[in-house]
Amino acid sequence: MNSGSGKRVVVTGATGNVGTSVVRLLAEDPEVESVVGLARRFPDRTPPGTEWSTVDLGAEGAGLAGVEGAGLAGVFEGADAVVHLAWAFQPTHDPATTWRTNVLGSLRVFEAVAAANVPALVHASSVGAYSPGPEGERAVDESWPTHGWPDAAYCREKAYLERALDTFERDHPRTRVVRMRPAFLFKRESASEQRRIFGGRFLPGQVARPELLPFLPDVPGLRVQALHTEDAAQAYRLAVRTEVRGPFNLAADPPLDAELLAEMFDARPVRLPRTAARSAIAAAWRLHLLPASPHLFDAVLRLPLLDCTRARVELGWRPQRTATEVLEEFLHGMRAGAGSPTAPLRGRKVG
Repeated sequence: MNSGSGKRVVVTGATGNVGTSVVRLLAEDPEVESVVGLARRFPDRTPPGTEWSTVDLGAEGAGLAGVEGAGLAGVFEGADAVVHLAWAFQPTHDPATTWRTNVLGSLRVFEAVAAANVPALVHASSVGAYSPGPEGERAVDESWPTHGWPDAAYCREKAYLERALDTFERDHPRTRVVRMRPAFLFKRESASEQRRIFGGRFLPGQVARPELLPFLPDVPGLRVQALHTEDAAQAYRLAVRTEVRGPFNLAADPPLDAELLAEMFDARPVRLPRTAARSAIAAAWRLHLLPASPHLFDAVLRLPLLDCTRARVELGWRPQRTATEVLEEFLHGMRAGAGSPTAPLRGRKVG
């Protein structure tokens, strides 16, 4: 453990949507003395009190022998906490590639945390790790099963890592393990990246203008929760500072459905059967016109609503923005081609 006056925290995936917010908040925290950001490429800016190391967790050479020769365990040595955020959403047509980065890369992180005797591991799980939710409006707490939707690579990988952490906690009881299970995370600076990941590189951001969307498809059962990335980052910061363990749901109200979105866009919801929506997504995905897979669409239709009582009580966490405010900010970012000076978050305006 760090012998200095403040904490030393290592963050993987430090240049992404969540990582940039977590690194900034940790660097501003008076209880944190230093932050080490791990990413495949260096960003253009470095917050005060932050240093960088490059690593590709999906590479076979990563792990105990990687990271610029020092090894992950060497980088983790002396850290008070490791916040593991690194994740690859693409390519959805090659699940073996995302498995190498997301699952095998995470196992390398867990192994290095154990080898370096890091006191705390804060892991980015997801609402996608949960099994299909109950019928009706009932929200689930952290005891709901985490078997994911096995047909979707994202959910399959998140659920597998939940089982890996079960084993890790059994074998390393002295390490405090926290599992964050957030809803969909958005901020203005992530708009260009997320448009590329889910909508495609050439999808114009201007389609998010209300005047261009007189109708909105209303798919039965399609209802999701959202959260501002900065609010999620606050939960990660609190998890580093607070002696808590276990899983935490993170989401903001209200849940987003076609009726609410139609009101935001001043548009009319038009009922679209699930089969028709899925067929259109599947056709575009097979033609490589749409990065988001139909398997992920199937999973989203089955996601449970999240009860966030535990985060409020044990972390003292409250989201500062409503889900509606989050989405409005994100859509403005899409139209402006907003981004951030890191490789994953580069801004780009299309159309």
